[in-house]
Amino acid sequence: MCAYPRRGRCIPHPHADFSLVTSRTYQIRRSPLLAHAAPTDSPSHASPELSGARLSGSFLITPPSVPSDPPAVSPITSVLSSLHKSDLLLLSTTTPSPLRTLPVSPYPAQPGTRVRAHFVSHNAPKEMDGWEPWINGTWAKWETGTVLGYRDFAGREAQPGTYDALSHMLFKPPPTAGSSGGPIVDEETGAVVGVMLGTRMDNRVEGMRGWGVPAEVIFEMFSLPGLKLKNN
Repeated sequence: MCAYPRRGRCIPHPHADFSLVTSRTYQIRRSPLLAHAAPTDSPSHASPELSGARLSGSFLITPPSVPSDPPAVSPITSVLSSLHKSDLLLLSTTTPSPLRTLPVSPYPAQPGTRVRAHFVSHNAPKEMDGWEPWINGTWAKWETGTVLGYRDFAGREAQPGTYDALSHMLFKPPPTAGSSGGPIVDEETGAVVGVMLGTRMDNRVEGMRGWGVPAEVIFEMFSLPGLKLKNN
């Protein structure tokens, strides 16, 4: 698979011998041009029909622990699972050292919950309140916000704790361009409660709002058939 993700985060899994990363993507396609022979002793979590091949032209870039050092670059070894309606991918990668992970909440955050969202800007913001240099000239900050509510795929209001489908998560403030794929974290528990996708406006009265998917969608990717994470 060839994937074109924006941003992602590492999530913990006790039975995997590689790192798991969730991200947003705009396109997934098979690219035979990217498949090439790999050493037999190299780890591979690619599809069995292309054993030993590297199926991804994407890379995981993580900020260095020392600001003066270059960022670490690790190839994405495979696409393990995906939910195209939710615009999410589950990727695998191997890194020289363990990645810092964030816990993922299996429960939806109630409307009014205070959250922190990881905003990114490709240009230096005019107001530097909380913004810090990040990766390759970008800037980042943890913006304080609030969960506004949920919508189903038809755009109808949905309520947590019911049988409503929580397909879309709405929050404020609207994220900056380049923030899609970043986490929305519960300010009290520190757990991921959503993944940012962008902005949307359902009507002029409510105006532009932040748009994402609730973290419970991530667990759906683990329940799909064909996903093997346990060590042999």
